Amino acid sequence: MANREKNKKILLELVKLPENNCCADCGAADPDWASCKLGIFVCLTCSGTHRNLPTISRIKSIRLDFWDDELVQFMKANGNCSAKNLYEKCVPVFYYRPHPHDCEVLREQWIRAKYERMEFTEEKTERPYTADVYEGMLWKKGRDNGQFLERKFVLSVHDFTLKYYKEDESKGPKATIYVKDLNATFQPEKIGHAHGLQITYCVDDHTRNLFVYHKNGQEIVNWFNAIRAIRHAYLKTAFPTASDVDIMPWISRNYLKEGYMEKTGPLQREPFKKRWFILDSMDRKLLYFKTQLDAIELGVVFIGSENHGYSVRECVPKGTRGNKWKCGVIVETPDRQFVFMCEQERDQREWVEALKTVISKPMMPQDYTSKTPKPISVDESEHKTGWDSRLRRQCWTLECRVKRLSTRDILCYGKFGRM
Repeated sequence: MANREKNKKILLELVKLPENNCCADCGAADPDWASCKLGIFVCLTCSGTHRNLPTISRIKSIRLDFWDDELVQFMKANGNCSAKNLYEKCVPVFYYRPHPHDCEVLREQWIRAKYERMEFTEEKTERPYTADVYEGMLWKKGRDNGQFLERKFVLSVHDFTLKYYKEDESKGPKATIYVKDLNATFQPEKIGHAHGLQITYCVDDHTRNLFVYHKNGQEIVNWFNAIRAIRHAYLKTAFPTASDVDIMPWISRNYLKEGYMEKTGPLQREPFKKRWFILDSMDRKLLYFKTQLDAIELGVVFIGSENHGYSVRECVPKGTRGNKWKCGVIVETPDRQFVFMCEQERDQREWVEALKTVISKPMMPQDYTSKTPKPISVDESEHKTGWDSRLRRQCWTLECRVKRLSTRDILCYGKFGRM
């Protein structure tokens, strides 16, 4: 007869071990559940996906359920570290590993890829998202009518492009997107589909968005990782001396903060207009759109560091016209003061904290010793890019309207974002 309290105590001690104190699948702290078939400890959210794999995994609460002695011994003999060494033995460096707050489809397909499809147990396993050419049909939102229509997409490592076609492929691609400017991030709530993916790129110094989805969860995650794979290949080609640790944050990224705010003009006497804002902390850009599903941005504000004269604070502006919201945010730059209005105090606090996070980050490496440059405030793409021959180890330079930044500053502003 198993001793219930004794076994519970053993399980609670096991889950406190450094190798077990985070979810085996998403890394969430303090998991309360375990798969007694796989010998791993998982969080509540990931346990839901495991319950949908009854032939592979069996979920039990380590606090509430009854555990037989042999199951407890199995957990002692295995654990998260042993499972990782087996099921994650050969995960490609570019493959996205979900975090606690990632969307459901990323978690589910990661779990299925590991335990159901066994994609990472052998080095030579063929994976579709590692092919030189990846193509298929995705449902894409129309730029003008807002309808989602099925379109063929082709991702090619040969010329580092993503192309999509309308009905008649003989007329050539509707658009050719170069991987150097490409980013992909899941946006299920914004797009209104559980598998919604936002693809962002640059055209003529403007940010463009594509909103797509696929009805099959495995297929949309394959597309996401295929994009990450080609981005990784491109960056390794463009930056041959850079390590994977340096490159990984630039393969794809989520945005630090998104949401509606009201915005006024440079004189602060213009009527406030409601705009959708995206804060890209990697590129230090605050982009704004008319709506959250707009294809092209209306403008962009560069967010420099505190040392270069940038700051953010809460405010209650006076003498402004047309603003329906009363929770203000002021962003100070060397060139201009920007005034934004939030609907609620919570939104105001979140925007201030997010902007402070970017402003608090240095714009240069720690060993930077040159004179302090004047960073830029970009509105309607007032910058140009060019090459610096001294750093043709693939760092781009930026010529601003007032003063030229040093190459090492530019490296921090857009190290891998542009070429």
